[in-house]
Amino acid sequence: NLVEAIVKSNMTRKMFIAYDVMNRTDGTIGFYRLTMKSNSDNFRSSAVQDIIKFLVENGRDVIIYEPALNAPDFNGVPVTTDLDSFKENSAIILSNRMSDELNDVMDKVYTRDLFFRD
Repeated sequence: NLVEAIVKSNMTRKMFIAYDVMNRTDGTIGFYRLTMKSNSDNFRSSAVQDIIKFLVENGRDVIIYEPALNAPDFNGVPVTTDLDSFKENSAIILSNRMSDELNDVMDKVYTRDLFFRD
């Protein structure tokens, strides 16, 4: 029962984030990195993937900045390694973890990393 409750709670949190972001902008939604932790290249089961999928299924424009991914898209969503272009083209930027690379666009950043630490 406990594991089932945790899974349900995690999905509720992801859907809250997705709806909150959709209510904040009609523009392109950028995802800064697919990784769950700083200095990692593991994004196989990252929680943001469910959020991305939901937003795309609801007709939202999404772009991903992921320098560790050498592909033009991730599950059909455009991927860029050009950080400046990513920042310019994103109306809002979701970041699992805050990064100094985003300091100049803090007004666009949506993160759960309230204390700016991993």
